[in-house]
Amino acid sequence: MKYLLLIRPDHDYPDGVPDETIRKTEAWVADMKARGVHLTGGALHPPAQSTAVRRQGAKVVTTDGPFAESKEQMGGFDLIECDTLEEAIEIAAGHPVTEVGMVEIRPMVEEFRSLGRQAVADRTL
Repeated sequence: MKYLLLIRPDHDYPDGVPDETIRKTEAWVADMKARGVHLTGGALHPPAQSTAVRRQGAKVVTTDGPFAESKEQMGGFDLIECDTLEEAIEIAAGHPVTEVGMVEIRPMVEEFRSLGRQAVADRTL
């Protein structure tokens, strides 16, 4: 199963991410690639450089970040593939950001249809 790891540091690093954190993260990614579980990933620019997009009828509305309603920032993501949630937890626990924040694990949906109302109703029978 594929899992998205949402990287959420507790710090915004206005002076840049410390070199040691970068080195640890690069080493973690290299280890996960060698293990064959890391599919892709990347770091994100700070929330101040983000843009939200909404549509109101035919009108597209954009809002520049940061967003007041965002209590946590996302610093990056990693997409992994492993056999069990337990393995995903073990992988996430080794990510360097767990020392200064958290890694949220989200299983990927295999088929969009599984999100539909009928699929939810079928699961509750």
